[in-house]
Amino acid sequence: MFLLDKIKGIHKETEHRFLNLYSLDITASNGGSGQYFVASRAERIEDLKLITGKNKPDGVIIYSLYGEKRDKVVLIRQYRYSLNGYIYEFPAGLVDDGEDYHEAGRRELKEETGLDFEPLTVDEAFQKPFFTTVGMTDESCGTVYGYASGEPSRQFQEELEDIEIILADKAEVRRILKEENVAIMCAYMLMHFLNSEEGHAFDFLNS
Repeated sequence: MFLLDKIKGIHKETEHRFLNLYSLDITASNGGSGQYFVASRAERIEDLKLITGKNKPDGVIIYSLYGEKRDKVVLIRQYRYSLNGYIYEFPAGLVDDGEDYHEAGRRELKEETGLDFEPLTVDEAFQKPFFTTVGMTDESCGTVYGYASGEPSRQFQEELEDIEIILADKAEVRRILKEENVAIMCAYMLMHFLNSEEGHAFDFLNS
């Protein structure tokens, strides 16, 4: 199968609903050849982003503020099998077929934390899908921003999820960044949160 100058063939190695491994027959610029492996949410070869050329979001990340003063950020502390340990993240999840990722953000925040979510309308530059770890996967995620309300609850979490809900003020955020495992996409936003004025963490969205 000839696809591109550098990709001569694609083979699907696994058959899973949520994540699959693909091997690529490649030719490098210097003429060398070999294999490269890509993990993807795509269920079919023809749906891979390297085929479609379209950056359709696979998932959504939710950056939400909480409290009357909007001085806390909603985080989760989740067990991840890849680490055999816990890591701090923003609430996140997959976007269903035909679902707008803003609505996905509302749904996922409710499922993971029990909180209600009021998303903001922001410039596309801040929310469009960006790639997560492009050296190993074509996954991309959109980001939604907004305000969370209600009481935290684990009642909507899936049976196999091990998630603790964290409402972190600046002191706790600083401790988390210094002492804990943190997902990089979350860490950068938390660094920004630390340097914002109380209740104004989203002011950058108006720039």
